[in-house]
Amino acid sequence: MVAAMVFVASCGAASFEMAYAENAVDPAAVKSEDGKYLDKEGSPTFKVASDGTVDWYTYSGYRRYHSECHVCHGPDGMGSTYAPALQDSLKTMSYADFLGVVASGRKNVSSSQENVMPAFGDNPNVACYMDDLYVYLRARANDAVERVRPAKHEDKPPAAQQAEDACMGKR
Repeated sequence: MVAAMVFVASCGAASFEMAYAENAVDPAAVKSEDGKYLDKEGSPTFKVASDGTVDWYTYSGYRRYHSECHVCHGPDGMGSTYAPALQDSLKTMSYADFLGVVASGRKNVSSSQENVMPAFGDNPNVACYMDDLYVYLRARANDAVERVRPAKHEDKPPAAQQAEDACMGKR
């Protein structure tokens, strides 16, 4: 979460161009730091045990997505007539691009339509949980979790609670 907040602070209201990864990065977790799983490039990723237990960040991302994002992007990242399917976008969108779009927003204008995503970098209910949202949507993009609330999840790591408290201004 610290990386997300540093990125948000450095982005401000600056213009942001999308750059998609040429090849999707393997989402397999290769290491864990304080309960957060990372892929080979160091980006946050999901971990689903053979019994269906998901990591804390996937579970938290599900909860945050359904409190803030699903109104526009549809249930479980499947898209709507109003906004794109994030489960498709996250197949190729890099972690940095995701943070930039969520923090700074995005505007796509064509002759037939105008799509605008507002910036959420100032909304602590989104900004403080960008990693969680990314991990959940990445899991959805890779068919690692179903469209339903995960039935089992790992306990919340102390580092996640500390990052949340710091981001929300609690001590």
